[in-house]
Amino acid sequence: MPQPFAQRHAISDVCVLVEDVERSARFYTDRLGFRPLHRAPGFADFAGAGLTLALWEIGHISEHTGVAATRAPGAHKLVIAVKLPAPEDVDACHAELSANGVAFQGPPADYPWNARACYFAGPDAELWELYAWLPGGAIGTVGAHQ
Repeated sequence: MPQPFAQRHAISDVCVLVEDVERSARFYTDRLGFRPLHRAPGFADFAGAGLTLALWEIGHISEHTGVAATRAPGAHKLVIAVKLPAPEDVDACHAELSANGVAFQGPPADYPWNARACYFAGPDAELWELYAWLPGGAIGTVGAHQ
């Protein structure tokens, strides 16, 4: 029996539906250092370490695909997580991004799920998590991981 879909196909892109693609593009290039790859009306994508981050203006995707152009105000519908090698890297990235104008929810902290993490939001309330496992690693591992 072939492997299930999610085991055969890696996620290649994360696309954030945004109100204003220009505002978001500035945030991702100026504050986080993403490198632009493609630009089109209502769309931009960027190279980063790992996968492609794409921005698609919610009105533009709605017009072309029929996807609803509404979203709940203030609600986080997405978390983009960056796994860092060690807990001290969370503190270093927090300091680097804070100095670059990124407003965090608070300083890095150790959480009950055995991770050191900190959080910030992008221009459209997309939530970002910077995290590293504390000694002992992730808790609650189910099954074998490769």
